[in-house]
Amino acid sequence: MSLLKVAVIGCGSIAIHRHLPEYNANPNVEIVAVCDVIEERAQEAAEKYQAKAYTDYKQAITESDADLVSVCLPNYLHAPVSIFAAENGKHVLCEKPMATSDEEAKQMIAASEKAGKKLMIAHNQRFVASHQKAREIIANGDLGKIYSFRTTFGHGGPEGWSIDGADSWFFRKEEAFIGALGDLGVHKADVIRYILDTEFVEVASMIESSAKENSDVDDQAVTILRSEKGIIGTLTASWAYKDGEDNSTVIYGEKGNLRLEDDPTYSLIARFTDGTKVNYDLGQIQTNDSGGQTSSGVVDHFVHSVLNDTKPLIDGEEGYKSLKIILAALEANESKKNISL
Repeated sequence: MSLLKVAVIGCGSIAIHRHLPEYNANPNVEIVAVCDVIEERAQEAAEKYQAKAYTDYKQAITESDADLVSVCLPNYLHAPVSIFAAENGKHVLCEKPMATSDEEAKQMIAASEKAGKKLMIAHNQRFVASHQKAREIIANGDLGKIYSFRTTFGHGGPEGWSIDGADSWFFRKEEAFIGALGDLGVHKADVIRYILDTEFVEVASMIESSAKENSDVDDQAVTILRSEKGIIGTLTASWAYKDGEDNSTVIYGEKGNLRLEDDPTYSLIARFTDGTKVNYDLGQIQTNDSGGQTSSGVVDHFVHSVLNDTKPLIDGEEGYKSLKIILAALEANESKKNISL
């Protein structure tokens, strides 16, 4: 079987720490092209992975004979580059948030459908063992009726992660479009939909930009969500958690509650109203601090879906549903009204 060829567009931190090493570790893939507007970054990645370096994404996609394209760029470029790749017959793995508007997301989905190619959004939290186990416990009815939740993703900000540090595009509205809500909140919008296996129908929010200087995007957001099943809960995203990362979720049900990624030892703790408690040691969640200690699962799943012609777990439609929650949170904060989805 011939190897799938991949072009990775953007050689910043997400490419360096996730996409490139994970493609490199996959026996079914050959990295043929890397692209970055900063030539030295492209050259460095090209040398490391024996690929060809480009500074123009259109050339990288069309000239490299790639089958797959990973879009690892600032948010405002996700849609145009993904659409161009699909129109040129490529399967696309795009970083989150998938787009900066409803319209862009729909155009991405339409382009991939028209081309008959896969579109996957890199929501890695669905592949975290504690999240998968919680989904299973809830689906089995072990918690009974689900009443409420709180889900949080916060850390000190992207300057500690981004290749550009404090000068990162993450802080510039014309490139990022959205701050902590898009960087972190969209992860939680996606994973809470996945764990609870429900869609949300109403969003309220309060958003602040008070923690970062030289930034014109949100750095703290608290949203309240109501699901079609009547489950209500909070989703918090923050770049103002100075003392390490909080990536926790707590789910409250009729027969007990689940604490996910909330304990340093056990990634999932289930407590039931009958007095029983189960500690699950399922390995630690992947964090920005811990580097690439484990595969995120995203690249391997994407490659598997292409090889086996199966629907990716987070296809364009799924990515769009999670994005819509974040877009609604922005609108709710702006209008000071609850937004119906």
